[in-house]
Amino acid sequence: MLPSRALIRGLQSSLWRSVCSTSALQGSHSKVVDVIDCSVPQYNNRLDTPLPDRPFVKHDQLSAEQKKLKEKEKASWKSLSKEEQLALYRMTFELTYPEMRKGSDEWKTVLGGVLFFMGFSGLLVWWQRVYVFGDVPHTLSDEWVEKQTQRMIDMRINPVNGFASQWDYEKKQWK
Repeated sequence: MLPSRALIRGLQSSLWRSVCSTSALQGSHSKVVDVIDCSVPQYNNRLDTPLPDRPFVKHDQLSAEQKKLKEKEKASWKSLSKEEQLALYRMTFELTYPEMRKGSDEWKTVLGGVLFFMGFSGLLVWWQRVYVFGDVPHTLSDEWVEKQTQRMIDMRINPVNGFASQWDYEKKQWK
């Protein structure tokens, strides 16, 4: 009796609250959820839209060094070094086209998962054939099928356009 009471108290306290999905309990948690406001322009890396709606680094998030670089940007770009030009590019865009086109190794994971489940399914089918299914019924043997076919012909099953219509009763062979 004591262990069951302890289990019930444990479920009622913290464990049950984390498992339960009622709105009252979910509302009592003080979690902050990030909600994307779709009315505000968003940054995204896409090959089909070369110019995103806003720069990668927002103007209010710029560091002091980046602000100086932004002021330097207003002058001639010939005075900027290669590193400064690259830093300016990275403030506007997160990835270059070659970086966006670069493939990932996700296909290996997908292929491994597919092969794993195919192997598991094959083992399951093998196990069922060996341990679950019995022998093949005698009604599927060639002798039984021949006897059943002859019986259907003798009984003239569906003689108009069915099974017996394919049998020539005078010559005793299939048409």
